[in-house]
Amino acid sequence: MTQSLEQAGGRRAEIARKTNETDIKLALGVDGTGTVNIETDVPFLNHMLDLFAKHGQFDLTVEARGDVDIDDHHTVEDIGICLGHTLREALGDKAGIKRYASVFVPMDEALAQVVIDVSNRPHFEYRAEYPSATVGSFSTELVHEFLWKLALEARITLHVIVHYGKNTHHMIEAVFKALGRALDEATSIDPRVKGVPSTKGVL
Repeated sequence: MTQSLEQAGGRRAEIARKTNETDIKLALGVDGTGTVNIETDVPFLNHMLDLFAKHGQFDLTVEARGDVDIDDHHTVEDIGICLGHTLREALGDKAGIKRYASVFVPMDEALAQVVIDVSNRPHFEYRAEYPSATVGSFSTELVHEFLWKLALEARITLHVIVHYGKNTHHMIEAVFKALGRALDEATSIDPRVKGVPSTKGVL
């Protein structure tokens, strides 16, 4: 169940999603200040979501429990679903947004790029090769899973490119920082834009 809270001040939405595999409550404020409260069973994802929200100036609350005794897959995937869904709901008709953004973020030796079109056409391209298959107990393949489900549910076009790096943690961290900054830019309001930024008249 998703609820839009735009009328309460700023573009906001929240969702409660419970399955046989996960139990998630998530609230997103697009026009925030980077206020974060994240509690999940996946510590590395907690860290990445914190970076994403702080660098995107999003207010983000996540409470998630899942079947991590099997592995982290379902929890990471379902949080991506919930985050994408709340982002789409919070943006509403997308009137006045900039729509596009391209952001490079370095993290020491690593460099990541995130390019976004808030298009209502979900598409995901991912170019990343990590030196290691895990960061601690976190599987690096779950980065793809999270980002793909985010793009799908938010109905955005998302291109993620890790140009280079030697440290897997640094490379993934650069991705999440760039994701936050790119989404912040693409969803920001441009006072020059009348209606939606599309010749179709709708996004």
